Amino acid sequence: MPSLPTSFKLNNGLSIPSVGLGTWQSPKGQVRDAVCAALKAGYRHIDCAWGYQNEGEVGEGIRLSGVPREEIWITSKVRSKRAHGGPWQREPWHASARANLLPITH
Repeated sequence: MPSLPTSFKLNNGLSIPSVGLGTWQSPKGQVRDAVCAALKAGYRHIDCAWGYQNEGEVGEGIRLSGVPREEIWITSKVRSKRAHGGPWQREPWHASARANLLPITH
């Protein structure tokens, strides 16, 4: 049986881990521990978004895991009003998310 790739090379030369922890619909108050456990288990890709309203907990989980930030790929999303017929618009990040997730180098 062929092995699955552990990452995919992007057009910009960076590699993104092929498996990540998704945080959408994760119960409030459980995201921090889930992120921490996933990183300690070897995950290096966390999927989150401003709209999930849990990026502060994601950042706390990263910090508690002890895994250096530069080893973690964070996928986030911004909503645009264009999808609803309006102009492009980035949603503002909560101050706690910025403080917990930055610096983002990817």
